[in-house]
Amino acid sequence: MNTKEIEDEPAGEPSSHEVRRSLTQDAHESAPQEHSRSLRIGRTYRYARPYRASPSVIDGLPNYFSVVASPGRKLALLESGINPIRGVNGADGTDRCPAILLSSSPHKAGSSMTPWEDVYDIDNGAVRYFGDNKDEKDPSKAPGNMALLRQLALHTAQDAAQRARAAPILFFRRVTVDRRIKGNVMFLGVGVLQRAERVTEFDRSREIYFTNYAFEFVVFDLSNEAESVMWDWIEGRGDPNLTSEQTLSRAPAAWRDWVAHGKPSIERCRRRVSKLMTVHRADQVPRNGSPERKALDLIYAHYGRPTFRRLFEHLASSVVERLIVDSGAQYRHGWVTQNSGDGGADFVGRVDVGTGFARTRLVLLGQAKCEKPGAPTGGNHIARTVARLKRGWIGAYVTTSYFSEPVQLEVIEDEYPIMLVNGLQVARAVLAMARDAGFVDVLKFLKDFDAAVSAAVHLKRPEEILRE
Repeated sequence: MNTKEIEDEPAGEPSSHEVRRSLTQDAHESAPQEHSRSLRIGRTYRYARPYRASPSVIDGLPNYFSVVASPGRKLALLESGINPIRGVNGADGTDRCPAILLSSSPHKAGSSMTPWEDVYDIDNGAVRYFGDNKDEKDPSKAPGNMALLRQLALHTAQDAAQRARAAPILFFRRVTVDRRIKGNVMFLGVGVLQRAERVTEFDRSREIYFTNYAFEFVVFDLSNEAESVMWDWIEGRGDPNLTSEQTLSRAPAAWRDWVAHGKPSIERCRRRVSKLMTVHRADQVPRNGSPERKALDLIYAHYGRPTFRRLFEHLASSVVERLIVDSGAQYRHGWVTQNSGDGGADFVGRVDVGTGFARTRLVLLGQAKCEKPGAPTGGNHIARTVARLKRGWIGAYVTTSYFSEPVQLEVIEDEYPIMLVNGLQVARAVLAMARDAGFVDVLKFLKDFDAAVSAAVHLKRPEEILRE
């Protein structure tokens, strides 16, 4: 989120000039090894005061500043959500920004300072990030938004020379380590800005609506670089003695491909993680005491009653909608099926991919089970849903519980076209839906959601939704 982090370190820190001087001295004295000058995807770094390049390890984590400290250069800080590194005028006579660092703080999502939630789908090479406007002013004038909007023209340029000047976008997320909320940043990759759209936000604490930007990024594949970005590439982009073309020799292969070929290369450059492995139970069920766990417990208590089954199926359809829309596709609500003759489907929806004549529609059959979060869901229910799928259809199984390893292995090995939505994903989606609707209290949101349900229960053939 685009809020300045105040670290949990003692006050009375050195001035910016003292920080730069100490970093320059450290960089000369410590002469870090090559591997310490790279940022690796999924690795957490300690971002702590005082800002010094040594020691290389702090509190058991790699020191962020031992990676990014460059002699005689300004620091690459993560003090805000959107952090451009000061630009230079290169040897080719053109100006360029070495990089823009994005920092997201999930623990602040839903607060009065950050009422929205960024979406980081790194494994599928996608990030949706909300800008730094928080009031009723022109959102294009907010400093971070302004920096990204300037880059949009370069990132979407048809000319390779323009794309060579484009600033790489580096993605970070603040994470909790050993109950320490602040001062830990996880690196999540590098990519380009694909589009920007104006969105309306609502600040419940101040009861005001305001306009902001939502930026969509493509995260690039770094498999040729062992999932790492070498900092000397960013350092070279900040060297006024180099041309933009010369800095490309240090760039990742996917970045060079994109600079050379532009938009047609985006999909082959996109990061894709083939997860031919199961997900542990701990990653499917919220941890005790977390906001997600509290939300999931409320969901289970509210919808666990037999008379509320239909209402949970409506909620499950909306959870699936949120996951699909966040992936870039469109979702259309259909209906909840009747008790008799549902044949393993609780709700019907439609996924629309593409636009205009180049659009295709897919039937989605959904199964929803409000189950006790501590017990795994049964594989027989998933099998029933999969058995109903026709060619070109997809399924979705939504549970407030989790999926056991054997169930996951069956879906993976048999390549079933079905979404497995676990309790943690349900809780996160409902929390985001509540925030979007202006609710702080999840239970109040659920009751409001139930009252607003308009979809009817029908005994229709699923393919009928293709004609709606």
